[in-house]
This record gives sequence, C-alpha cells and structure tokens, in this order.
Amino acid sequence: MDKVAFAYWGNRIAPVFDIAQQIKILDVESGRIVREYQETFPDSLPSHKAVRLAELGISTLVCGAVSGPVLDLIEAYGILVISFVAGDVREVISAWLTGRINDNIFSMPGCGAGNRNRRMGICDAQKSGNALHNNLFLTGQGGRGRGRQR
Repeated sequence: MDKVAFAYWGNRIAPVFDIAQQIKILDVESGRIVREYQETFPDSLPSHKAVRLAELGISTLVCGAVSGPVLDLIEAYGILVISFVAGDVREVISAWLTGRINDNIFSMPGCGAGNRNRRMGICDAQKSGNALHNNLFLTGQGGRGRGRQR
C-alpha cells in the first residue's frame, strides 16, 4: 500500500511546502483510495515536517514549490517528491490517480510540464539562484523584485 501526501491550503495545493500547515493523506492500494485523512503539522519548522512525513510512512509527497534543503531532507527519508504542482486539491488527486499529474494544467506558473524537473524538485525555469528565494517569488511572497512569475 502506498501513502501519498498532498500539501494543501484551503482547497488548493499549497504554493510552498516549507510553510504549508496541512497535508491530505491517501492510502492507495492497486490504484484505489482505501483511506483518506488529513494531518496538521504541529510545528512550523520545515525540517520537522520532513521528519513527520517519514513518521507517517509517506512514500510520495505532491506539493508546490519546496526549498532545496527541505527537498534534500525529504528525499533522504526515501520519499518521492512531485513538486511545482498547482491546482484544486481534488483535481490534483484525481490526476495523480490517473497518471495525469504531469499535465501542464497542474504546473505552477513558469513551470510547464515540459520544463519541470520533478526528480530534482527544481523547475527548470527557476534553476538559477536560491531555490527558496525563487519559490517565494513564485507565490508573490518574495518582497521586492519581480513578483509572481508566469
């Protein structure tokens, strides 16, 4: 059985995993959801979130942007990270279940499926510079500078 976590905010995939507070967890067996529940992270430190994912037995994390150090830590626990995903959480879950998660419609702005390197967790359009800095620009939280990139 696979345990897949979807970082979310409201009814959408959370734009930045590092600051996400909730995950929806699916227990999936033979392509079917056996159980669905949510977890709220008790601690806001991204490193503690990575540890919690491992404690929960998560095999795959679907999320928006994620900083390089947090991505490295999550992957060190053997968790596959599918990052730079955007959209309604129910639609993203459906896309994951049906193998359509790489469709452009679920790509964060500036990270079309053809330009996204999910294994590395780095959107090719965002490879330069500090990953968290660039990810914050993707969500409009980067302070000064370019703002949201498309």
